[in-house]
Amino acid sequence: MLKVERLNQYYGGSHILRDVSFEAQVGEVTCVLGRNGVGKSTLLRCLMGQLPARSGQISWQARSLNGLTPHARVAHGIAYVPQGREIFARLTVEENLLMGLARFGGRAGREIPGFVYEMFPVLKDMSQRRGGDLSGGQQQQLAIGRALVSRPSLLILDEPTEGIQPSIIKDIGAVIRRLAASGEMAIVLVEQYYDFAEALADRYLVMARGEVVKSGAGREMATGGVRELLAI
Repeated sequence: MLKVERLNQYYGGSHILRDVSFEAQVGEVTCVLGRNGVGKSTLLRCLMGQLPARSGQISWQARSLNGLTPHARVAHGIAYVPQGREIFARLTVEENLLMGLARFGGRAGREIPGFVYEMFPVLKDMSQRRGGDLSGGQQQQLAIGRALVSRPSLLILDEPTEGIQPSIIKDIGAVIRRLAASGEMAIVLVEQYYDFAEALADRYLVMARGEVVKSGAGREMATGGVRELLAI
């Protein structure tokens, strides 16, 4: 499992993450909720090693990640889909997916796994189109597909519904649910869209001012006043 203990981070003199602690289990979706500016994306960047933890501990499968580069974390089975997707607009869909295979050598680093095209058929149909020619929703599917080709055991998603049409949100939700149900992956999902998070969450935590102010089982979100917390 992923274990985060008393994680702190600063930007200049601003205390952005304040003693953040939580766990994310394999086979579950752990949703991180909160309004803009509460530290959600900073948390994910710390998990991925893009920002060093000022203090606290991050461990995955009982191994400390503190001090490891993003590349080393990928080698340990962690994949990250950032907010804004960050695909390579001038590369084809196929070339974007091949970039996700960088952790592998030999033949495994040259062949896109069939399950990615099965989950996102549009990527196969548009494999020779440039990434920049895809719609926002298709680009989001490409970004998730690029993460999945590395066969992660921990998948980190930063607001995958942002700017996406409802039909593709539904498709992405079905893929996330399927990945968690496989029992082979832990999923950490940062989201502002409450209904999407509630439908997927096995566990949740709500952040405000850099702190975890509420957490619990996903089935308790509706009765636990989580929607109201996000409206404050």
